[in-house]
Amino acid sequence: MRILAAACAAIWVLIAGQAQADVLSRVSQGEPLRLGFREDAAPFSFRNDQGTPAGFSIELCAVVVRDLKKALNLPNLQVEFKPVGAENRFTALQDGTIDLLCGATTATLSRRELVDFSIPTFIDGASVLFRKDGPADFESLSGHRVGVRGGTTTEQALRATLSELSVNAEVVSVSDHKTGLAMLERGDLSAYFADQSILLFLLLKSHAKDQLSLSGRFFTREPYALALPRGDNEFRLFVDRSLSRLYRSGGIGRLFTKSFGIAKPSQLVEALYLISALPE
Repeated sequence: MRILAAACAAIWVLIAGQAQADVLSRVSQGEPLRLGFREDAAPFSFRNDQGTPAGFSIELCAVVVRDLKKALNLPNLQVEFKPVGAENRFTALQDGTIDLLCGATTATLSRRELVDFSIPTFIDGASVLFRKDGPADFESLSGHRVGVRGGTTTEQALRATLSELSVNAEVVSVSDHKTGLAMLERGDLSAYFADQSILLFLLLKSHAKDQLSLSGRFFTREPYALALPRGDNEFRLFVDRSLSRLYRSGGIGRLFTKSFGIAKPSQLVEALYLISALPE
């Protein structure tokens, strides 16, 4: 009996997991689509001055929502935005709190053990924002404090790069980029390590931008994608189709301008959209 009960429990967990992951069926039955977003990952995902989710990844998710409404004939599809952090964003997908993660999320093989990813949405790389009155290059950071957003691939990259280059700097993990920037402005940090596009946004928003300098050096390559529940192949295919159509139509250029202003996509980003514009 114990073996039978255990087997039934295992089957129930498997069925429940599959039901939970079947996003298209669930929203077709009138349930809301739950979008996870980062509040501190501008210009990709953040809460704007009006308190609403905004950013490049939010715009991409809005395209998916638009296509869902049309494909499922659900003009009144309800969408719920749920804030998530670097520490719980994948857990939120695994336990069904959210259906799609709209953030600055790097797709990695280890993360594919936890969740699935769409086709690529952007490619970035880790870089450094320095104080002008401190070290001017990465190799000169020994004995100094370097900030980084905790619980991210960027933190892993920072520690690995410091070790590889034998730079004996103190790594200070912070809870969000806003805190990291404030510490850098006050002089509590000599440098702040993050993806370069995020650093550029922080620099432009800083009240002490004349005291800061952004390195043009990349230490990593970070392929971004939208994260989804692992094993929900139908929903993943729908998201990939939606993004591919956006890339093929050229609409991605308009969204890029809306999110990044006068900044132009790099040749690498342009190539990514060309390659990822999969045919039907």
